Amino acid sequence: MSALDPVTLAILKGRLEQIADEMDATLYRSAFNPIIAEAHDACHGLYHAETGATLVQGTTGLPIFVGAMAFAVKAVIDKVARDGGLEPGDTFIFNDPYDGGTHLNDFRLVRPVFRKGVLFCWLASVGHWLDIGGNVPGGFNARATESLQEGVRFPPVKLIAQGRLNDDIIAILSANSRVPQSNYGDLHGQLNALDLGERRLADVLDQYGEAIVSEALDAFMRRAEALMRENIAALPDGRTSFEDYLDNDGVTDEKLTIALDLTIRGDAMILDFSRSSAPCAGPLNIARSTAVACCYVALKHVFTDVPANAGCLAPIEFIIPNTTLLGVSWPKPVGGYTETILRVIGVVFGALATIMPERATAAPFGTINALSLAGYRAGGQRWVMFSFFGGGLGGNPETDGLNHGNNPISMATIPPAEILEAAYPILFTQWALRPDSAGPGLHRGGLGAIYEIEALAPNGADAFLLGERGRFAPFGVNGGGPAALNVFSWQTDSGDAHPPLASKVTDVRVRQGQRVRLETPGGGGWGHPLGREGAIVARDVRLGYVSAAAARTDYRIEVTPEGELDSEQTQALRARSVA
Repeated sequence: MSALDPVTLAILKGRLEQIADEMDATLYRSAFNPIIAEAHDACHGLYHAETGATLVQGTTGLPIFVGAMAFAVKAVIDKVARDGGLEPGDTFIFNDPYDGGTHLNDFRLVRPVFRKGVLFCWLASVGHWLDIGGNVPGGFNARATESLQEGVRFPPVKLIAQGRLNDDIIAILSANSRVPQSNYGDLHGQLNALDLGERRLADVLDQYGEAIVSEALDAFMRRAEALMRENIAALPDGRTSFEDYLDNDGVTDEKLTIALDLTIRGDAMILDFSRSSAPCAGPLNIARSTAVACCYVALKHVFTDVPANAGCLAPIEFIIPNTTLLGVSWPKPVGGYTETILRVIGVVFGALATIMPERATAAPFGTINALSLAGYRAGGQRWVMFSFFGGGLGGNPETDGLNHGNNPISMATIPPAEILEAAYPILFTQWALRPDSAGPGLHRGGLGAIYEIEALAPNGADAFLLGERGRFAPFGVNGGGPAALNVFSWQTDSGDAHPPLASKVTDVRVRQGQRVRLETPGGGGWGHPLGREGAIVARDVRLGYVSAAAARTDYRIEVTPEGELDSEQTQALRARSVA
């Protein structure tokens, strides 16, 4: 056990987490691209000197990045072990999705922190860059069949050697992007964040000393492991299974299965994904490190008292064969990893719901709907807009799901319409909650949203979508119903068009004044809908969340034209449904 007193441990925990939070804030305020600056698609953390394990993460960065970054730092550690030459002032850069990355847009910067000539730990930064080449502006190529069609791939290389920046690497990065100025700004924002983190960590080490801070970090890891084991031990021993599906891989119109067999043995857990679909032709594959990071995020959502560091994974055994789409290697495409990780998180939720229904949460909307619009401004300048969009979260044991939230992979926010309109030649003609999109239940799901975007540039825009949930709706739990499906459409001269593969499409062309429209799913419902109070359903009708027809069909509730509960007709409806 740690010899440190609880007060000192608490102070150090707060000081170290604050370092990561300040690094996050530094990047958010200096990044050029709205996906980092506004949506906060980035994160920072402190990592173990020898293993790369997560020591500290901030409270605002993306947890999915933090989990994967442990593998990224280990990739740098392995490179140094092979090649040698690690010095103070070095910084590595890479985006390899098969070696601790996620997809090619996410660039990682890893920096060693030395104290008195000895490596103390690593600092790391990751952010989503707007465009890194490939066949599709923004990188989300729904028809990619190999990594080379998604963008440029960088293995770990030294961007900075002993404090000297390698301008040749920056030149290569700039030459492989449609918007090099945006990437240049994001890169320097990440470097500034690392500089600040290094200074802040030095202040803590100067005050407390390396031995005490190291002891505290070890104590945090042991605490996380002990709490996770305690949570697992409280569950009954045995095995349960859960499956969910992806619409298709963007190339072949066949569903993909994400299957989990979860086993509890005492204070340990086994997550076995062996029954999942084989690697697919399109970009819905992920690497093993990404799959592990998904499970880290899912378990932290369920066991909220466990500290966020690598200790929480110590009791977990992962079985993720490379014969599945969850454990691929180069050159399999992985650009749509965001959709697959959401389904992995969902099946962990679903499996645990069968063991602990009182704590179960219904499925969230489960797609980021990676929509890219691109073209040329009136003056001939290239523009690329990428954004992700919100939907409803699942109903839970205590409340309805959140309306128009972000997916449970992160603390990211949905970029504001005003920011996107100011940055790109587009106009949001609709940004609204989507009625009847939530799964019905005792606690209904949250509502999805409707986004309609008009092209303003004289030569219009090209549109690309890589989404999901167009065919398999977010599930409910404990008797709750599924949510609405995802719907994408765009205007043509002959009427509205829809993707043949439901949720993925490339090479859509809209003229100036024409619009694309995205209707996102809500979250699944929790508990049987007939348990929901009639007055609450009537309130939802008055607010426009639920139509009178859906109130009648899903809840057996009759509402007057004024939106008030019709108790007599409701009693008759429910009597007929029981009979």
